[in-house]
Amino acid sequence: MSIELTTKDGRVTITNEVISTVAGGAAIECYGIIGMASKNQLKDGIAEILRKENFSKGVVVQQEGDQVSIDMYIIVSYGTKISEIAHNVQSQVKYTLDKTLGLPIKAVNIYIQGVRVQAE
Repeated sequence: MSIELTTKDGRVTITNEVISTVAGGAAIECYGIIGMASKNQLKDGIAEILRKENFSKGVVVQQEGDQVSIDMYIIVSYGTKISEIAHNVQSQVKYTLDKTLGLPIKAVNIYIQGVRVQAE
């Protein structure tokens, strides 16, 4: 699926993969995020960290008319306050998608797939 925006100069089509990549990039910049995890790849209780080119596996974009909802699957750092991390990710993703792609976001749902100790 994709989203079509009509401007005075013509139409712009934005695919869900682009939305996922932008949202994933915004999320991993937040403090306390180790990385993105795949929605479907939990094996033996261990979530694999996705690379930048695979962010679309950890972000699910849902469209209902002109409203967009995003589900994000993340791995957080041990010793951080999970509720604050989730709130920061929601704010950052909404802001980035609005400013970068011009998309108003209805909801950003955060799913914590794991907690990891960061090696220093």
